[in-house]
Amino acid sequence: MRVVLGSASPARLGILRAAGIDPLVIVAGVDEDAVLAGVADRPFAERVAVLAEAKAQVVVDRILAGTADLEPADGPLVVIGCDSMLLLDDELQGKPHTADQAHERWARMAGRSGDLLTGHALIHLAQGAERGRTRGTGSTVVRIGSPTAHEIDAYVATGEPLAVAGALTLDGYGGWFVDGVDGDPSNVIGLSLPLTRTLLAELGLSVVDLWRPPSARPAP
Repeated sequence: MRVVLGSASPARLGILRAAGIDPLVIVAGVDEDAVLAGVADRPFAERVAVLAEAKAQVVVDRILAGTADLEPADGPLVVIGCDSMLLLDDELQGKPHTADQAHERWARMAGRSGDLLTGHALIHLAQGAERGRTRGTGSTVVRIGSPTAHEIDAYVATGEPLAVAGALTLDGYGGWFVDGVDGDPSNVIGLSLPLTRTLLAELGLSVVDLWRPPSARPAP
């Protein structure tokens, strides 16, 4: 059983590799604003799950069309799509993209708590056809610190917060400014291992069957 990660996120790739899975990465590009606009009346958790599924679907379409770097007939596989957003003041916050937006985000969220929502969508393919799909959303409370203006300037200057949901990370420079989390920390990084395991089980798959064989594990 092969795993395909439909994300360019090095953090998500790192989580899977550290947990014993070496996925093939196929980046899925979707119009996120358009997808979210179509589900604006739904609960926040469902919106990010729909976005994750849209990304997974793009990857599946490429695989079945033969335009990806693998053939659907090569064997069974599971495609994982994810998307993360920070829920603060009843507003979903994605990537700020610009330094000015990152500064504005930090001015609003410093010293507060927000819910980091990560949508997950899994699609199982076998013998060139879809065998099942499921989706869900992980939620983790992030207790954000109160960095000084100098620290925020320096953090934004690294470029890291421009490319991550909510303009913060847990596993990079941003970890200095997170006072704590309530819930699954891997969800904040971008892929919840417990939720992914549960979703795999819903598809009749066991996570242990996706682990790399002992002979392929890196030496300690």
